[in-house]
Formats: sequence, structure tokens, C-alpha cells
Amino acid sequence: MKKFFTTVCLSLMLPLGVFAQGGMWLPSLLQANQKDMQSKGARISASDIYNETNPSVKDAVVLFGRGCTGEFVSNQGLLFTNHHCGYGEIVKHSTVDHDYLTNGFAAKSKDEELPCPGLTVTLLQYMKDVTDEVLQGVSSSMTEQQRSEKINKNIETIVDNTTKGTNLNAYIKPLYYGNQYMLYVNKIYKDVRLVAAPPSNIGKFGGDTDNWMWPRHTGDFSVFRVYANADNEPAEYSKDNKPYQPKKFLKISLKDKQEGDFTFVMGYPGTTQQFLTSYAVEDIQNLEDPARIKLRDERLKVYNQAMNSSPAQRLRYASDVASIANGWKKWQGEVKGLKFLNAVEKKKQQEISNSLMPQFKQIYDENRKYKMEQLYITEAVLASDFMQNTRRLLNLINASMTDTVSDNELQTKAKNTLYSLEAYYDNDFKQHREVDSLIFVRTMIIFYNDFAKDNYTFLRYKVNTVKSAENYFAQIYGKSILNNPDKIKKLLKNYKRKDYKKLQDDVAVEFLSPIWGQYYNSTALHLKDNRNKLDSLYRIHVAKILEEYKAKGNKDVSMNDGIFPDANLTLRVTYGNIAPFKPKDGVEYRHYTTIAGIMEKEDPNIYDYVVEQKLKDIYYNNDMAPYGDRVAFIATNHTTGGNSGSPVMDADGNLIGLNFDRNWEGTMSDVLYDKDLCRNITLDIRYCLLIIDKYLEAQNLIDELEIIK
Repeated sequence: MKKFFTTVCLSLMLPLGVFAQGGMWLPSLLQANQKDMQSKGARISASDIYNETNPSVKDAVVLFGRGCTGEFVSNQGLLFTNHHCGYGEIVKHSTVDHDYLTNGFAAKSKDEELPCPGLTVTLLQYMKDVTDEVLQGVSSSMTEQQRSEKINKNIETIVDNTTKGTNLNAYIKPLYYGNQYMLYVNKIYKDVRLVAAPPSNIGKFGGDTDNWMWPRHTGDFSVFRVYANADNEPAEYSKDNKPYQPKKFLKISLKDKQEGDFTFVMGYPGTTQQFLTSYAVEDIQNLEDPARIKLRDERLKVYNQAMNSSPAQRLRYASDVASIANGWKKWQGEVKGLKFLNAVEKKKQQEISNSLMPQFKQIYDENRKYKMEQLYITEAVLASDFMQNTRRLLNLINASMTDTVSDNELQTKAKNTLYSLEAYYDNDFKQHREVDSLIFVRTMIIFYNDFAKDNYTFLRYKVNTVKSAENYFAQIYGKSILNNPDKIKKLLKNYKRKDYKKLQDDVAVEFLSPIWGQYYNSTALHLKDNRNKLDSLYRIHVAKILEEYKAKGNKDVSMNDGIFPDANLTLRVTYGNIAPFKPKDGVEYRHYTTIAGIMEKEDPNIYDYVVEQKLKDIYYNNDMAPYGDRVAFIATNHTTGGNSGSPVMDADGNLIGLNFDRNWEGTMSDVLYDKDLCRNITLDIRYCLLIIDKYLEAQNLIDELEIIK
């Protein structure tokens, strides 16, 4: 077994059993969990889930795009994922005349499938513990910089040796804050095509209102197909490519699901932070999340008003709003859950005898202002397209003033800037300007009142000069050269190095320049330094947790037993049981929903609750055989962002649903999991098939599947 690298010993006195709740386990080390899985009802074996020599479930599960999961469901590369994971591709293929987002889409033959340039799926070939190799030559006498440089050099060597002369892609990621390292070897498939999607009123039913909530009635699925070359290997898009033939695809079960049934999820969870100290949790709960919520709330008000004005505006902002609202709603639930569980106090009790806590406190106290400045720049200053374009101008100015940037390089930068601006202006600029100006002014007012007036002297002076923040920011938007498309395009088309002075005098550049300069010349450096200090402390902190866990008679945690490594967008397995839950006194939710709930929620006056007539006909005519009327169900599987689209499987490894969300009361599970409150929300695979079969009338796709009735 691999040894965990540490430099000090200290007493933590932690109730380590708390980490055994939930869990996102390494599939290659799942054998250690097999007994526990079987006690919960599993019949499938660990080697059937992950196997490097024989086909296993891992061969059916992919990283979809850059942050979701998908699964193969046929021997022709057919792939299921969530509607919200395929959302961007659906929007790209939608026009007012062919509005697939609103009306749905289904290819009735492979010739009708729509290419998705830039979309990839990543299929794991194998994973390997390379801790000893990565830490070779690393010693406790090294500085953090020396340690990092040595590790990075070792990683580069390992990856090069693994991939040289192959079509494989590989990377190494740290686990347990650098106490363990895993090598992940993959194939990346680049020819992915859209096959089917339900109408938005099914795939996104309930919209942002129901997002993160239970009960849920969302048909959150989309269908893609992966293509490969004649040798079944990854290839760029070509009409000559053939449907990929996976080593393993998932059979689909139509059997009913009962409370207590075993389920497991395999996918790519993005981030958890179970080892955070009380200082970090307190900042998340009381400062960071509330600020993000407040700023995104203002943006959503503006976008939603615009989207309600016309179908074209709805299409234009649909993807942006979905992205903004997802975090906005999640953070609200996270704050609520952390407070409900008294998470900060629980963490403090665990830390009483921890000698590292004074060092943690000092760094978090120093870092707080810098962290909030970064947050406000991301969520406020750069919230509008106006400021994004101003940043592009600022980058061009800086390049123009840099002697090491050649004239040819400068011309390329000017052309790239012009290209970005032309795309911005050509997309109904006049109408978008009204929306974008409101985004800019309203978020800047919050930025000024909540942070900037106490931290930027120049800005406080400017605002006082014109009497109000609203007046100042409205003037910036109105007077900027960015509001004169012809003028800025002419300048950039014939750009000369000396022209930076014309841009430098622009009111928007004048506003952004000192903020950007302070961030990159001071704040970012402080953040990097403090991040390095925290990484070092957390590595020691977590190493001792693992040591104490083993000292209590537990198995070596490097075998994946007891304390799982935080999620980091690598393949994991989580398991649990179908279960209802009680979010508060007097309220109890059952474990499933039905189409009847869709009809109950129907409101033709609210876009998110419009019910398609065809779905009503299917339901009221009882035309639901053999799928039934179930829509979604919940279980105790520990999931997070990235698990969207993950296959939810039964005790035998058959596909029974698509993971698509968590309950609002349990969104704090990234920091602190609670088995009584946390539930993953799954689209019942039978509702998915009902829509494909009866609504989209894509019998060709149903015929591809291997269905167990």
C-alpha cells in the first residue's frame, strides 16, 4: 500500500466516523466497499463495476463535455445524459424556424443526427496509484515551491511515459490534499452528435423555481451518439466515421423501484470540501455565498424580464440564465443547510485540540478581503458583456505598451479583439444594449455599496462627484466607445501601437484599469501565496486525520475505506438506498413523483409550468404502457456537480435512472453530508423512455436499447 506523505504529528481529536457517511469512492479500490455495498442490497460485484481486463460498468460511463457525465445505452454508441448537460448544444442547433429547444428534436435516422463541434466525451481506460513515483525525491526539508516543482516534474515524466506513441490522454490528480496521487488514462472522442432532446417544457419543466427542489417533475434528459473511425478509435468529425462500439453498455430495467432498494451512481463529481476548517465554512456561510446570491439575483431579474418579452430573447438568454441560476439557487440551499446543521460549531468542536488552528485562522483572516475582492470582480465587475469587452480593450492596451510584443503579435491581438466585438454587435446589439446596461449598472451599484467604496479611493471620489453610484455607472456605459460600433471597429481594423492612447482615455477603461491593476499586481499574488500556505497546512491536517483513522484499527485508507478523497472531477462510485426524507417538522416527502404532479403544477401563464398538449393526451388517454407514470425518485447517494447525467443503477447494475439534481435542503453536502437530509434526485428511466417513444415517436431509438421488463 502507498504511504501518505506528511511532515508533522499532531493531535486532532476528531470524531472521524463522521467521514464514513456518504462517500464518493475510487472505483479501482471499490473492493474495500463490497461488503458494505452488499449489506445495503447490492448483488453486483466490485469487479463488475471496475475492471481493467474485462468489460465493466466503467466502460459505459464517460465524462460528457467538461463537467457532466453520460452513459452508453447501446452497442452503437448511443449515449444518455441530462437535458441541462446537452442544453448548450441544443441551443446552438436551435433557430426561430427550427426551435429544438422549445419543440424538442429526434433524429429518425443516423443521417439526421446533428454534429456538435467542440463537444467531447472522455472514456477512462484505467486508473493507477502513482503516489510513490510522484513523491520520489520529495523531502520534508524542501520549501513548498521546491516541493511543487519536483512533483510537477515527476508528473510530467509519468504522463509522457504513459502516452508516448499512443492515442491516449493522461493526467495525474492529487487526492487528500496531495497525500495521494492517481494517474487517469483516457481516450477522448471528438465526434459527438445530437440525437434527441425533449421540448424545454419537459426537459426543463419547473425551470429555476423547481431547480434543486423536491418533489420534482423534470424530464431532464438528452440523447447523443459517439462516433469513431473504422478502427473504433477516436477521430475528428467525418461523414465516414461509424457509431462507436463500446466494450460495455447499460441494460435498462423497467422494474418498479421500492423504498429501501439499493442504488449506486457512477460518474464524475466535480468538487467536495469535506475537510474544510470552521474558518472556511464560516466564510462560505456568512460572506461568500450571500454576496454571490445577491449579485446573481439582480442579474436574473434583468434577464428574466428580457426573456419574457419575446421568443427570440428567450433563446438568446436561455443558456446564460440556466448557468447563472444554477449556482444562485444552490448557494441559497447551502447556506440554509449549513446553518440548520450548525456546521460551523460542529467544525469548531472537532478543532479544539488541533494545534494547526491558529495558523489556519491567521491565513483565513489575512485572505478574507482578497477573496471577497476576487468574488466581486468575478460576479459583479465582469457580469456584463460591456465589462468583458472593456477587459479585452485593456488587454490590447497593455500589449501595446509592452516592448516584447511584436507588431505582428499586436495586429493579431487587435484582430481577435475586433472579432469578439463584431460577434457582440452583430447579435441585435441595440436590443441587447438595454439588457446589458441594466446588468452593468445594477451589479456595479451593489459592488460599490458592499465593497468598492471602502476599498477603492478613486472610485469613491468619482461617485461623490456625480452624487450617486447609479449616475456614475450609467454615464460610463453611455459614454464609452464600446457604444459606438462604427468607431471602435474602424479603430481596431487599422490599429497601430500608438492607438492605445485613444483607448486608454475611454471612460470604461478608465474605470476598469485601476481595479484590474490592483487585482493582478497585488490581490492575485496574495491569494496565490495564501493558497500555497493553505495547501501545505491542509496536506498535514488531512494526513493526520488519515493516520488517526488507521490507528483506531481501521484498514489502510489508501484502500478507499472509511474516509473518501474529495471529489475532483474524476470517476467515482457512490451508493445508497431509495428513501423518503423529512426536511422539517410536519413535512415528509415520499420517494417518487408521477405525471399527475405535472398536471397539478400546470400553469399556462408561467413559461416554466406550461404542459405540452401531447403529454396531456398521453397521460389522460392512459397511453403510458409499458413505462408507467413515474417521473423521478430520490435516494441517499452522495452526489454533487459533475454527477449530472450519471447513470443510477440497481443492485444488478441495470440502468434505472439519470441523476440530475440534489434536494435543496441537502446542497451543503459538498461541505458536510447528512444522511437524513441529503438526497440525490433521479429521472426515472421509464419517464425518459416514455417521452422518447410516445412523445418524440423515436421508435428507432427504443429499438436500439436492451430493455428488461
